[in-house]
Amino acid sequence: MKQILDFIPLVLFVVAYKFWGGIYTATAVLMAATVVQMAILYAIDKQLSTMHKVTLGMILGFGALTLYLQDERFIKWKPTFLYAGMALVLAVALWGFGKNLLAKLLGQTLPLPDAQWRVLCVSWICYFAFMSTINGIVAAYFSTDFWVNFKLWGYAFPIVFLIGQVAYIAKHMPEEAKAEGEGGPKS
Repeated sequence: MKQILDFIPLVLFVVAYKFWGGIYTATAVLMAATVVQMAILYAIDKQLSTMHKVTLGMILGFGALTLYLQDERFIKWKPTFLYAGMALVLAVALWGFGKNLLAKLLGQTLPLPDAQWRVLCVSWICYFAFMSTINGIVAAYFSTDFWVNFKLWGYAFPIVFLIGQVAYIAKHMPEEAKAEGEGGPKS
């Protein structure tokens, strides 16, 4: 159910854009839907994950800027810069400082060897760079209508990427961790 909640604000954004008055109405709907989504998640779990807090802050902050600036270019280019920024942060931390931020964030819940964490981090850097590039191309060369449709149907990219990540992680999980995930350690 929680995974379905993640898509509802996006679907409402597209519906609002198509039927209720354009990008600014859709942005306001996205902001409100995300607040409701987070309230539901908080009611279920009695807490919000760091990722949910960051998502809420970004949607409200950048949504407010979108409404204030009233410039379609801002909303279309924003994901390009966010994806590029995430790729850059992960890359500089990994190759510049020898720190794997992905392992630091998720290492407590996913006991993987360092070599696999490195592969995951590099794949996330490549994914963010790809998403930045493709959003930039759509933002630069296509209409806002096309960009909104791309945002909806472009969700195939993260879904395929995450399925690949889950398959990779499952293949490299230590046997003890797999056993604990299935109901406890093997005897």
